[in-house]
Amino acid sequence: MVLFRLDASIRNEGSFSRALGDVVETEWVAAHPAATVLRRHIGVDPVPATAWGAAVSAGGLAPDERSADQRAAVDLASGFVDELVEADAYLFAVPLYNFGVSQHFKSWVDLVVTDPRMQPGSTTLKGRPAVLATVQGGNYRAGAPREGWDHATGWMRRILDDVWGLDLRVVTREFTLVGQNPAMDQFTDAAAEIGRAAHEEALAHGRFLSDALTQQAA
Repeated sequence: MVLFRLDASIRNEGSFSRALGDVVETEWVAAHPAATVLRRHIGVDPVPATAWGAAVSAGGLAPDERSADQRAAVDLASGFVDELVEADAYLFAVPLYNFGVSQHFKSWVDLVVTDPRMQPGSTTLKGRPAVLATVQGGNYRAGAPREGWDHATGWMRRILDDVWGLDLRVVTREFTLVGQNPAMDQFTDAAAEIGRAAHEEALAHGRFLSDALTQQAA
């Protein structure tokens, strides 16, 4: 069994999205200790900015007509998709940056969907279990002053669930800037409760991944 884990935080240390993803992964590994975790950290090893354009422009050309940059981009996209195809389950740990989708995650998705195996309408990953673990510095849920300012989670759901057909679960931890931004000290108690709830939900989603694969193997 293979779990594909993608991280999009720009941090090596102190990343809340990585910490939340670790909760999911630990629960999954506990059930499948001999399994493989295939990792890609696009936050610290980002997709080249020119790769998507080169891959798109290569699409209408025969392989021997492509430039070196186009061939490299197509090969990179193919390698990314090979990783996805190899996996049985998926964990995406992606933070909210400036109220929108992490540029690292967007660049990775854009390149992945240039591969024919992952274009809209494909069923390459359909039905496979996945967890999206995302974190937000503030709180954008219904009733909050900035309700609706999260412009990332909905888009990621559309890609992972609707476009790629993954059997997706989402866990979100809000208020991660509490304790770092003094202006948010008034939310300390709420942030602690949200953190506890997110931890429990991440544990449950880790069990969801492991149970789904156990059922498939039975």
